Amino acid sequence: MISSHPAPLALVAAVLVVPACAPAAGHGGGGATPRRPPTAAVDRRIDSLLSAMTLDEKLGQLNLLSVEGDTVTAEQAELIRKGAVGGLLNLTGVDATRRVQRLAVDQSRLKIPLIFGYDVIHGYRTTFPIPLAEANTWDPETVEATARVAAREAAAAGVHWTYAPMVDIARDPRWGRIAEGSGEDPYLGAVLAAARVRGFQGADLKAPDAVLATAKHFAAYGGAEGGRDYNTVDISERTLREVYLPPFRAAVDAGVGSIMTSFNEIAGVPSTANRWLVTTLLRGEWGFAGFVVSDWTGVAELQAHGVAASRADAGRLALAAGVDMDMQSRSYLEDLPALVRRGLISPAVVDAAVRRVLSAKARLGLFDDPDHGATPERERATLLAPAHRQLARQIAREAIVLLKNDRNLLPLSPAARTLVVIGPLADAKRESLGPWQAQGRAEDVVTALEGIRQRVSPGTTLLYAKGSDIAGADTAAFADAVRLARQADIAVLVLGEAAEMSGEAASRSTLGLPGVQQRLLEAVHATGTPVVLVLMNGRPLALEWAADHVPAMLEAWFLGIETGHALADVLFGDVAPSGKLSVTIPRSVGQVPSYYDYKSTGRPPSLADKYTSKYLDASWAPLFPFGHGLSYTTFAYGDLRLSAASITPAETLRVSVTVRNTGTREGIEVAQLYLRDEVASVTRPVRELKGFRRVSLRPGEARTIEFVVSPAELAFYGLDLKPVIEPGAFRVFVGGSSVGGLEAGFQVTAAR
Repeated sequence: MISSHPAPLALVAAVLVVPACAPAAGHGGGGATPRRPPTAAVDRRIDSLLSAMTLDEKLGQLNLLSVEGDTVTAEQAELIRKGAVGGLLNLTGVDATRRVQRLAVDQSRLKIPLIFGYDVIHGYRTTFPIPLAEANTWDPETVEATARVAAREAAAAGVHWTYAPMVDIARDPRWGRIAEGSGEDPYLGAVLAAARVRGFQGADLKAPDAVLATAKHFAAYGGAEGGRDYNTVDISERTLREVYLPPFRAAVDAGVGSIMTSFNEIAGVPSTANRWLVTTLLRGEWGFAGFVVSDWTGVAELQAHGVAASRADAGRLALAAGVDMDMQSRSYLEDLPALVRRGLISPAVVDAAVRRVLSAKARLGLFDDPDHGATPERERATLLAPAHRQLARQIAREAIVLLKNDRNLLPLSPAARTLVVIGPLADAKRESLGPWQAQGRAEDVVTALEGIRQRVSPGTTLLYAKGSDIAGADTAAFADAVRLARQADIAVLVLGEAAEMSGEAASRSTLGLPGVQQRLLEAVHATGTPVVLVLMNGRPLALEWAADHVPAMLEAWFLGIETGHALADVLFGDVAPSGKLSVTIPRSVGQVPSYYDYKSTGRPPSLADKYTSKYLDASWAPLFPFGHGLSYTTFAYGDLRLSAASITPAETLRVSVTVRNTGTREGIEVAQLYLRDEVASVTRPVRELKGFRRVSLRPGEARTIEFVVSPAELAFYGLDLKPVIEPGAFRVFVGGSSVGGLEAGFQVTAAR
């Protein structure tokens, strides 16, 4: 059978399902849900409100403030009564949101409801794998389903608006926020961005289980120099359009309700002051109809960037650029009234921003139901529902990538005589949740040790040693770990990062195991007991020694509350691993940035010629390439066929290939299609992902699958930075990763 994942759970069956590798709509796009304009009735309601609002009330709607704890301060409450707050972030829970909402709808002059925002990044109470891990499933349907559950839980708890999905492309694993996105590839990132938007927003934002989504961070935040969060980005417009913008375009095409500007500058212009980016491109070229919000104090930070002399100047620049809502800076509220009255800001600019914010509230139905259907009963019945945990376990299993499995060490036998689990992350509940934990709780987590303990047979002796802390230099616990390893048939080492080592403000200068974990790994390996290395981390780790010495390696990332069950399912073979890397794993930090769709250069790497693009002291090839992932069975590709030897720029090409399960057990393969434009007016990558399919096959079973290469997949930005399809030769590659595979050629001819 060919599918993206097993049948959706009953609880999430309402998720809108799309093909797992549907070609993006439009160049670089993904998903094609039309943007719905406000209805005439909504327009009349907003017109009426605008005509009744004072300038201070208008600017109040553009003011977004944070709440600490479960209530507002006295000063914030007074601002709400004055109509000087448009929304709050970090206030959650039905009791709290309903109580504060009453201040706006009962005690303010115009009764305009507040919008409540929260960072629901990979689950609300039910914590799913981090987004980078979810991307390793290459399963948009299940990713959409997890976003749907996250929205259902958040909405039940009084949240209207999530600051997700993060759709930044990241090619430097030193950057901690790589954990929050879908990896390095624009195509896969676009498909998953659209899936998450559909999941969060559903078919109707007024539904009580929908939340407004925010695509962030606009734009190129993941291109920060040195992998340092908040740092400068200096890239060409071509790279911006071809690499960093496609997931945002896909989110816009999927109907995303809001966009968040990024902290960084691009080529000297901070995003929050970049009118070309926010107004000319986003609203003009793409037709985005939602509203734009700054990141935390992003407006005021224009002073630190050096483009604004004062906070008032920063607010003027941001509003002029098209940023509708000021998160936490208070510049719009406190500084802009005087500028408007002095004629330095047009009232029409203010009205346009207010209209967009009010339209979002209307789309959510907040004017008719300020609580958006949230009740204490709904909250209690929704959070951490059994079906939500079941979905968390399913996607966690799919997210695990089998990097290496020499001599078929995995799967483990449940009846092994003695098994030892070692490592500081083996029984770490809080760390298993990863960064951005929302309302996830440590007590909800099944750790790796707990999952293995529940799965082994009664006759197995299960031993455990922490071995070391995650960080730090203490090796005192090594002796106990080594002693137990010598007693065991197999040693499962669970190593990696602390949750706080990835996410925002969590850049690292190295990519090895923190603390003394590498030494712990080497000490256990030296016992001679076969080692299975399970990695829990928020970024790719460069572990060349492990890849050379450890027989079996699993990349598990941070898997959320069902960590232990999912790991046990895979370790013991109840489920064959099917994850594929959505990001390249480098050999060392010296290879960074690392990504598969690099340019050839005039001197491609060659071992035979020193004067080519490579290193003197290491291979130029990655440790594990993008798209890599093994299973407990094997797959073979054959009979690659193209529907035509040549096509015009307006025609589509059909590519078929037969995938066969050549092993002894059922498994899922992610077949990947890549293209290369051989000769073009500007240099093109050696390969570009343009399609993928998840194929479930029984032992010996073969299926022929088909990819459709549309004009959108052939286009690139030409010399004039406009999409173009140039006649010439193309190569197509189909296989199980970005390396190797079957290949064939075809021609694109001039239009007839």
